[in-house]
Amino acid sequence: MRLRVEILAALILGAFAWPAAAQQCGGDFEAWKQGVAAEAKAAGVGAVGLDALEDATIDQKALARDRAQGVFTQTFTEFSNRMISAYRLRQGAANLKKYADVFARADQQFGVQPAVIAAFWGLETDFGAVQGDFHTLNALVTLSHDCRRPQLFRPQLVPLLTLIDRGVLPPDVEGAWAGEIGQTQILPTDYLGHGVDGDGDGKVDLRNSAPDVIMTTANKILSRGWKRDQPWIEEVRVPDDMPWDQTGRTNKLPLSQWAQWGVTEPNGNPLIDNGLKAGLALPMGRKGPAFLTYDNFDVYLEWNQSFTYALTAAALASRLAGAPQFDPRTPDPGLSSDQMKTLQTKLEARGYDVGTVDGILGTNTREAIRKEQMRLGMPVDGWPTPELLAKLNSE
Repeated sequence: MRLRVEILAALILGAFAWPAAAQQCGGDFEAWKQGVAAEAKAAGVGAVGLDALEDATIDQKALARDRAQGVFTQTFTEFSNRMISAYRLRQGAANLKKYADVFARADQQFGVQPAVIAAFWGLETDFGAVQGDFHTLNALVTLSHDCRRPQLFRPQLVPLLTLIDRGVLPPDVEGAWAGEIGQTQILPTDYLGHGVDGDGDGKVDLRNSAPDVIMTTANKILSRGWKRDQPWIEEVRVPDDMPWDQTGRTNKLPLSQWAQWGVTEPNGNPLIDNGLKAGLALPMGRKGPAFLTYDNFDVYLEWNQSFTYALTAAALASRLAGAPQFDPRTPDPGLSSDQMKTLQTKLEARGYDVGTVDGILGTNTREAIRKEQMRLGMPVDGWPTPELLAKLNSE
């Protein structure tokens, strides 16, 4: 798994519901495992899965990774320029050609465009090259027993034991630190609930079979609400002035309205009204790159809750589908990490919930910035600038 900010909502919205006992954590490790074993046995896990559980041990590396999760300190343009690399574009194009028939089947069956699948495939593991080196069972047992966030990990434990018991995965299968497995980092609940045998060999192998990976990934994306054959993002050019308070991913309006306010295609041509509604995302403010975000973009945030990651994945998909590189434009300078912490502290003092004061421009901080920009009579674009900080410091 690459650069996760937060475990996905899919962890607790999987295909399987487990009893209340699944929330228990802590205490004597061996006694705790006996409780898991009883739960697994009741769910139909046999001797192979139960033996694997008995051999499971605490993984201190997984605990350390959970407590020191990386966060996105880079701007959208910095992060996307690094992640949308020449290698990924080249390999993505090659795989789209190599597995064209499989991608076509995935599109026909699930309505997910080939470039969308390929983008996740490339970002998550470089098309299978880097799938993770954590002992998956040990990692999930460790994070489930730990009381920091067991509700996120414990629902994945019995599904993993089920996969092991059925012989789908070996007991020593390796993957990401938080339990994701295979070339697009699928969680055990999704493996069980959405796994597709793409190559017709009678099994679902998400570590070694590209057809299985492609078909399963499409099925997972569809399960998160993907709308068949609809766009996900569209780069646009914004005017120097418009009702900035109407911007934002969630404020979806008809394209005719955006056009009326002066939003155009990147080349300046008028927007083509496709009959859909879209929000206007300004990841680096009104002077930076701009994208219309359709309903399908929300699925990217179901995959990974980081807006920076989600928009990068969407932009990579657009590139693989034939779009040119987006225009970074010339955004206003942002804030340093220390300045961001100062800003968050001031926003907290004004009653906003910004989460942790960590210097990271997250969703809550963006929304608080928008409200303060509106109060101060500034353009409302959610981008923290020295001017905003100076105004707050002067009060």
